[in-house]
Amino acid sequence: MKIEYSKTADALYVSFTATEVARSNEIEEGIVLDFDNENHLIGVEILDASHRLTYRDLVNVNIENLPIET
Repeated sequence: MKIEYSKTADALYVSFTATEVARSNEIEEGIVLDFDNENHLIGVEILDASHRLTYRDLVNVNIENLPIET
């Protein structure tokens, strides 16, 4: 997984896998879901991110309950 923020575009993109986007679906203005050709969710784009998220939201990422076995 990769999280990228473009200050120029004011867009936040969360990529779950490095797969080519086959289709996109804007679920609300400025929130776009990307899918591969098997209809798996591969990414989420948030436009106007600085207006939707605080600076704290942009720099703090919490990862909880990962299903990793040791």
